[in-house]
Amino acid sequence: MKDAAPLFATLGHPDRLAVFRLLLRHAPQGVQPSHIAGVLGVKANTLSHHLSDLAQAGLVQVDRRGRALFYTVDLERVKSMLGYLVEDCCRGRADLCLPASPAPMTDGSRPLNVLFVCSGNSARSLMAEALLHHANPQRFRVHSAGTTPANAPHPMAIEVLKRAGIDISPLHPKSLAQFQTAEAPKMDFIFTLCDHAASEDCPPWQGQPFSAHWGLPDPAKADGNPAEQALAFATAFALLNRRISAFAALPFAQLDAMTLQHTLDQIAVE
Repeated sequence: MKDAAPLFATLGHPDRLAVFRLLLRHAPQGVQPSHIAGVLGVKANTLSHHLSDLAQAGLVQVDRRGRALFYTVDLERVKSMLGYLVEDCCRGRADLCLPASPAPMTDGSRPLNVLFVCSGNSARSLMAEALLHHANPQRFRVHSAGTTPANAPHPMAIEVLKRAGIDISPLHPKSLAQFQTAEAPKMDFIFTLCDHAASEDCPPWQGQPFSAHWGLPDPAKADGNPAEQALAFATAFALLNRRISAFAALPFAQLDAMTLQHTLDQIAVE
């Protein structure tokens, strides 16, 4: 890797590294500059310089969607960088350079712990919790939480679940903090459902759970009359139902860690 030194120099600036880390938390989905600036508290012109430097180093790509720009991490470039560290600097000794990869699910001897996270834990993550529990309560032990939890579930989320015949009795907003203690259940999977939750710079989770960003619009912020708002909740419910049905049907025992992670990422974009 001939350009290793300038590549690492690009990441050596703390603010550029912060931008890169935020983009990685959203990968493989893209992020708009306005969101990055808001989360990191960086001025627009300064952020533009950081993104330009990262793009020039080949670490990020930009995609225009209509009038909006979305930045994504070039995952192949990142793999090359990590490969260089392992193969060249560590002389191929991955055991010296890299932490142990999470083990694939080899049997069904215990339920899998799954956590859905969004900001308020009043709509999207509660619907996801209820849907996965309904799909297979024996296979999954399902939780949801919010970075800033609301006081109560959103009435329209409850209504769409009731119409689908899904049990709503255990649903209530919970704080993410209660799942970050030493006594909390050890998670196998963590899914963020909103950009705010994905952008949180949380400490590493114990046990190295698989994680993916399954972002979707917040139906609680939908404009319009009650019928249009109800449609937004029905649309979010249908999208979550497709994703969770695909997840629940995965042959976990047959997938290695890398394949499983790729599959989790793809569920969000299909």
